[in-house]
Amino acid sequence: PPAHSHSDWIGPPDKHSNLRPVIFYVPPEESALERRLREARQEAQASNQRFWARHNRAFRQEKEEFIYSRLKAKGLEMRDESGQKATLSAEEMADFYKDFLSKNLKKHLQYNRDWYKHNFRITFLMGQVAVMRALRWLRRRKKNVEQ
Repeated sequence: PPAHSHSDWIGPPDKHSNLRPVIFYVPPEESALERRLREARQEAQASNQRFWARHNRAFRQEKEEFIYSRLKAKGLEMRDESGQKATLSAEEMADFYKDFLSKNLKKHLQYNRDWYKHNFRITFLMGQVAVMRALRWLRRRKKNVEQ
């Protein structure tokens, strides 16, 4: 982001996780509480990035293995006579999706718990920052009125 920017910047989707990375704005006079909030947001983003990159990599690999094994069982190759990639029916792929989700249920539940923890922490810090900023604004306003 340009040096004069005063907001977060959101990038294009990551090729592994499909998440859009955020470059967080760091104000020149960031308070300790504001820094804790920014760092909590960065930590949540990094955690999401790691989870979804691993998850998507496993998904793609297992999907390819599933397709290969089903095609092999039917006596077919990965590519047909014209060189096109062979596909399975929607019903067959539904079996894969169901199995994949069932197999990864515990990982998804743990991810959801972690996601909620991150977001409760961020929300709590956001509330604290909002109160701090309101008090700072009131003090400045009171000081300006007294002058």
